[in-house]
Amino acid sequence: MQSYVERAIELGIDIYGFSEHAPMDFDQYYRLNFSEMSNYVQDVKTLQETYKSDIEILLGYEVDYLKGHMDKRVLNAEVDYLIGSIHFLDEWGFDNPEFKKEYNNRNIDAIWQEYFDNIEAMAKTQKFDIVGHLDLIKIFNYMPTKDIRFIANNALKAIKKSNMVLELNTAGLRKPCKEIYPSQSLLEVGYELNIPITFSSDAHAIGQIGFKYDEAIKLAKNIGYTKAVTFKEREQKLVNF
Repeated sequence: MQSYVERAIELGIDIYGFSEHAPMDFDQYYRLNFSEMSNYVQDVKTLQETYKSDIEILLGYEVDYLKGHMDKRVLNAEVDYLIGSIHFLDEWGFDNPEFKKEYNNRNIDAIWQEYFDNIEAMAKTQKFDIVGHLDLIKIFNYMPTKDIRFIANNALKAIKKSNMVLELNTAGLRKPCKEIYPSQSLLEVGYELNIPITFSSDAHAIGQIGFKYDEAIKLAKNIGYTKAVTFKEREQKLVNF
């Protein structure tokens, strides 16, 4: 984690958030264990103190919205923000290359609608601050025949009503879809609804820190955004970019 911070400082990033995949009693290989939560928090706090004159470090979790598997120890954690994400449809890990073939067994429009129905339900819980990679379902380029803006409409309205923030996530540029999450068309709807944004490289390796931020900023500015959100103890703060 120290190497992540030092790389962020090298890149001139002034606010940097850790968002480890939160513990859950499902798909445990890809996330923290509950027994590791306290060490994770302490490590972040140590880094906050060590580098306080160089960078502001935030503490968060990326939480899978999956009914029956979410835990109060995560949802009630004292953090700066919680990212709510959908990685599973009925326990099918749709963004995992191991399970990619399942797309061929389902109706693509139905998959997209189910995904955004889950996004809507997640927003309505009002337990999260940020929507993680809004249109992750596009990861392998299985695109719907219907207008994506129509499919996502109710979800975006729920996001607005829940006072959540859209993550402008550059990881999609590293994936088969080769596109930022969310797409320009969905981000335009978000802007029309006055939904704020925050920036994320979704870095799973040190070399991915700050990945393609220039493209994310360009996209946001082209649509009309001039401010992004940062967090402190679950409170939003707007900053210019």
